[in-house]
Order: sequence, then C-alpha cells, then structure tokens
Amino acid sequence: MDFTPTEEQQAASALAAEIFTDLSTPDRLAALGTAADAELWKALCAAGLPGAAEETGLLGLALLLEEQGRTTAQVPFAASCVYGVLAVARHGTGEQRDRLLPGLRAGARVAAGALPAQAGVRAEAGVRAEAGRLTGVVPVVPWLREATDVLVADAGRRLWLVRGDDPGVGRQSVETTAPWSAGRLDLAGARGERLGGPGAYAEVLATARTAFAALQAGVCAGSLARAVSHTTTREQFGRPLSTNQGVLLRAADAYMDTEAIRVTAYEAAWRRDEGLDAAPHALTAAWWAAEAGTRVVHAGQHLHGGIGADVEHPVHRHFLWGRQLGAYAGSGAALLEELGDLLTEQGRPPDGDGRSSDEEGRLAHEESRRTHGETRRTDEEGRA
Repeated sequence: MDFTPTEEQQAASALAAEIFTDLSTPDRLAALGTAADAELWKALCAAGLPGAAEETGLLGLALLLEEQGRTTAQVPFAASCVYGVLAVARHGTGEQRDRLLPGLRAGARVAAGALPAQAGVRAEAGVRAEAGRLTGVVPVVPWLREATDVLVADAGRRLWLVRGDDPGVGRQSVETTAPWSAGRLDLAGARGERLGGPGAYAEVLATARTAFAALQAGVCAGSLARAVSHTTTREQFGRPLSTNQGVLLRAADAYMDTEAIRVTAYEAAWRRDEGLDAAPHALTAAWWAAEAGTRVVHAGQHLHGGIGADVEHPVHRHFLWGRQLGAYAGSGAALLEELGDLLTEQGRPPDGDGRSSDEEGRLAHEESRRTHGETRRTDEEGRA
C-alpha cells in the first residue's frame, strides 16, 4: 500500500483547500440554512474539481472531500462525484459517458444517489433491456433538491439513472437535523436507464462508503481543530484548559479516532484505484466513520463546554454533520454483520476458474480503463 499523493492529487487538494477556506465561512454557512452554496459550487466547477475526481481516482477524491469536511461546505460535491462522475466513468456505456460525463464534470449536471437498495423500489423492464420503469419510495436522499439526475438501486440491486425532471419522479423536501438539503424520492413509473451490469451496485456502494468516510474524516478533523484552538486559548483558574489531563486525554482519543477513519478510507480508496477488491475495506471505513465519527464530534462539542451547546457556534455544525454522516454510513452493528457475512463468503473456495476477488477486480478495472481510454482517444480525435 502507498497512500502518498501524486503531484496531481496534491495540487487538486491544495486548490480545494483554498477555495473551501475562502468561501465556506461560518457567516456564509449561517446565512445559507440548508440550501446549497451556489457560488461555491460554481467556483469548484470553474476550477475543474468535480472532473478531477475522474483523473485522480477515489484516493484523490478522498483528499478533496477531507477539505470539504473541514469547513462543512454545503455543496453536493461527494454525491455528484460518486453517483455521477465515478459511477458513469466506470460503469457507463460509451454512449452514456459521451452524453453524461461532460455535464457532470462541468457541474451543469448534479447527481444524487438513492442507495443502498430499497426493498420497495421495483423496476419493470421495458422493450429494451437497458430501459425500465421504476416504482417505489426512498424516504431520504441527500442533495435530492439540487440533483438533475438520480442513481437509483432497485430491490434486485440493479442501478438505474433517472432524470430528476421526469414526470414519474416526485421530490418532496425533508427537514432533518442535517445542515444540507435532503428530499423524499417518489417513483411512479419513472423512466430509468440501466447503468452497468452485475457487480456495478456493489462497486458503487463501496465507493460511496469510502468517499463519505473520507468526508467524515474531514468533519472530525475540523471539529478537533476547533476544540484544540478553544482549549488552548480559553483559561480557567489562570491556565489554559488544554493543560488539564482530562482535556488532553479526550482530545487524544478524538485524534486517534479521526486518524482511524482517515487511514481506513485511504486504504479502501487505494484498493479501488488499483483494481483490487475493496468491499470489506469500504465497510471497515464506514464502520469507523459511523462509530468513531460520532465519538469525535461529541468530544469536540464537549470540549467547548457551554459554548458547544450554542446551535449558532461553528462547532455545532460539525456536530450535525458528524451525526448525519454517521447515520448515512449505517448502523455500526449492521455494518459489522454485513462485513462478517462478506468475509465468510470470501473465505469459501473459489468457483469457476478459481480466480480470487482481487484478480477479478483487477481484470474488471483494467477492462474499464482500456474501454474508457479508447473513448477518450476517440473524443480527442473528434475534437482535433
């Protein structure tokens, strides 16, 4: 394993940090409510950062999402990159990539994801195998209000792309404690187009878990940074709060939890980029994001003392993000159960040609890169 960022990843991360720090200020966030920051999204797209996720891989995206998490910037960056750019780039047909990727890279199209699969979402195949009609309800979809396209997983774990303006798509705002917009997705015979084949759902879900774990690492790092700043400047009985052993131990535990989230997310992202099986590693990262992430933001709020209870204080936003991302990652017990089932399944003797999951993943990755490379060369020749 080598998590050392490439020059391209470092440059993209530094640029993202600059944009998020300059534009995602506490005053702007307070004025936004639950709305997306259109000006910030425009700046990110002008810098080419949504499209950079395709070039720098999931590990590169993880670095960008950490910077977003540090400032709790209200843009659909993670959702659109995971459920749009990366999903279409890896699993889309040549025609789908040509049609969808330019808009997703430029930010003109925004993707949201109705994942994990919902038992109540059904798909009836159309005349063409790649088309269908979707019916069902997904109670909460983050960033649904801003989405032009929604990636929906049906009960059979097939992926479908649905246009947000389709007559069969109903979107209702859902007010949660999350500081970002969410919506209820009602599908009534909505037209959908298939994305990918067998295995696409599992890969996209693992990618999403990894990306949102990286976002959680940034949220936790931002919360901890605020707590450190507060406890080192606030004095009690003539000395900084940070000199108290209880404060030091609580901050140290939060730091170790944050690093655990980060390193597990990095490992899952690196394995995905290398074409290796990343499903169990993504589940591990999601578990740390759910369990440890909640502990860290609670510690950050607690270390602020009475100020931490002020809902208008910036640290409270980190608390809300941490709690909501933890819930979005899933129940810790459920994630562990899924991880145990997956490891048990992988421990069984291989079927067919005896290839391991890593070998199968690497072959699929190489085929995807080859096909995608041919498509990009065709595009470049056409422009020439």
